[in-house]
Amino acid sequence: MTTGFVSDTGALLGRSLRHVTRSLDTIITTAVMPIAFMLLFVYVFGGAIDTGSQAEPYVTYLLPGILLITIASGISYTAFRLFLDMKGGIVERFWSMPIARSSVLWAHVLTSLVANAVSLVVVVGVALLMGFRSGAGLGAWLAVVGILALFTLALTWIAVIPGLTATSADGASAFSYPLVLLPFISSAFVPTATMPGPVRAFAEHQPVTSIVDAIRNLLTQQPVGTELWTALAWCVGLLVIAYVAAMATYRRKLA
Repeated sequence: MTTGFVSDTGALLGRSLRHVTRSLDTIITTAVMPIAFMLLFVYVFGGAIDTGSQAEPYVTYLLPGILLITIASGISYTAFRLFLDMKGGIVERFWSMPIARSSVLWAHVLTSLVANAVSLVVVVGVALLMGFRSGAGLGAWLAVVGILALFTLALTWIAVIPGLTATSADGASAFSYPLVLLPFISSAFVPTATMPGPVRAFAEHQPVTSIVDAIRNLLTQQPVGTELWTALAWCVGLLVIAYVAAMATYRRKLA
């Protein structure tokens, strides 16, 4: 059974990746908006923003939040592709075949993981051209990659739900807009200490701030403290809740 699930998922993953490689503009589009934000904040607003650290360029402070925006932007295409498969009847066709039913969803989820990884590499490449540097060791970089992978999986499983239930293509992808805006009310662009009381309270207790701070401290070789565990707890918690909700929605569709 496990072997069948793995082989079925692998076959469907190959199909999804072929679709992505035939429309590389989706990956480019995913990276364009975060890069535009990075250029805007570094070269237009950066000189007026005090992050409390003169040792690191603003792009280094900014990059963790931009990476999360890249992921939030990219998972909208997962919902869109799944919506097209649902409306096109291809999912029902897969259901009629002797394959693991859950492999249909996992293929889309793993495709999102691969496509977002490519977009993240592009964004980091642009950040390097803009002056980003990190002396972090291999362990710190692996921790950053792990956090970003968990965050991508969590948001992708959230994206599965509108992909299964939306009645229009716009509705399938529109859910990602609040996720893209969430980093703006966090420590991604400015320290939370500069914010008014109620906004600061929200910013300091929402998941993006913990994740951004953990990634930033890892990349700048600062003590991570409890931020790493808080970030992991948020990522794993969101992933579990989103997975359970998505699979429940999928089972209702199967029924």
